[in-house]
Amino acid sequence: MNKFAGFDSSETFTRLPEAFFHTLLKDIDDLGELKVTLYALWRIEHMEGTLRALSGADFGTDRPQLAGLSDDEISTALDRAAARGTLVRVEKQEAVYYFLNSPRGRAAAQAFSSGDPDATKDASLPPQEHPNVFALYEANIGPLTPMMAESLRDAEQEYPEEWIREAIGLAVQNNKRSWRYTEAILIRWKEEGHGKKQDRRDSKEDRRRYVEGEFADHVEH
Repeated sequence: MNKFAGFDSSETFTRLPEAFFHTLLKDIDDLGELKVTLYALWRIEHMEGTLRALSGADFGTDRPQLAGLSDDEISTALDRAAARGTLVRVEKQEAVYYFLNSPRGRAAAQAFSSGDPDATKDASLPPQEHPNVFALYEANIGPLTPMMAESLRDAEQEYPEEWIREAIGLAVQNNKRSWRYTEAILIRWKEEGHGKKQDRRDSKEDRRRYVEGEFADHVEH
């Protein structure tokens, strides 16, 4: 057994459905099925685009997360996950894709299998991963503490992820790398309308508003 060094402050988080802990964790008794299920939940969580699915090749033995499983064991594990209903299996053009059995995943699988052009246009592209807001915060603002992680989770419930990404980008652009500054931008967009940011007002005026104006209480100096 390899000794685990432990988690550190640079860790990011992957959201897992409550049903995974309440139902799947006690029902899955096969290590291979558990591995491919966790791998699918992690990978699809970090995808963007219309095709949020994994091809059969994406579960290859070269994936470190699936180490210890042979190709045959991975194939059997995927069959078990599809039979259980955790993953939705769709075969199209001699390829196999796996969607999460969630409302969004089922709708995407149906559109994909029916030949919806918007769903199939990305089919030839490999799944794309992007840093989540936790990784984005760490890369641009600072270490992710447990309290900060909770604030980011609350923000994800309050604002679209795109807003959070853009607000962090503005904080970096204005050299005000703090969550309070970022949050002030989000508050403004929510109160005045996100489209307001498109007017490209003078950047000095924007910065003065956040640092000295009505949002000053939200900004760390």
